[in-house]
Amino acid sequence: MTEVAKSLWLHPAAKPGLFVACLLPLAWLIYAIGTNQLGANPAEGLIRGLGDWTLRALWLTLAITPLRQLSGIAALARFRRMLGLFTALYASLHLLAYAWLDQGFDLPTIAADIAKRPFIWMGFSAWVLMLPLAATSFNRAIKAMGAARWQALHRLVYAAAVIALLHFIWMRAGKHNFAEPAVYGVLLAGLLGWRVWKKTRRG
Repeated sequence: MTEVAKSLWLHPAAKPGLFVACLLPLAWLIYAIGTNQLGANPAEGLIRGLGDWTLRALWLTLAITPLRQLSGIAALARFRRMLGLFTALYASLHLLAYAWLDQGFDLPTIAADIAKRPFIWMGFSAWVLMLPLAATSFNRAIKAMGAARWQALHRLVYAAAVIALLHFIWMRAGKHNFAEPAVYGVLLAGLLGWRVWKKTRRG
């Protein structure tokens, strides 16, 4: 079974297939806009939908290492960069939709809103942390920075994930809806806990 799984992940169509799969949520949101399926407030539905898919893509990116270690399928590592870049894409679209549909690209108003509302500040901070990770996700950046410094920089993904979760929790707190954030919190605790456990064992 493992050999079959390895061959599937190494298949030439695996990466294009993942690329298409990562675009499907965006395609659905665009379709939903055109067919009025985003509820009474389509702008809010789009902003939140993009935010949800940012979290899902980020969690999937973080899941690659544990899945690779548990399954022994080293080929899974080749999909981490693509998932990380799609995380940054969805986060950027989430911010763009907020700036455009919620604030009308009024920069002073956006700055005031970020300063006034802590959950927006959290989301903006998570996006800022993702930018250098996306910009240095290529082999040329690894060679230019050196592996050790590159790895140290990319540990910011853990901080970005925690801050993104706090953004989500704080946003849902206004409506006293903590069920979905709790699921994301448990998953993130497991993903980060796995890394701590593995590092402790090695130490």
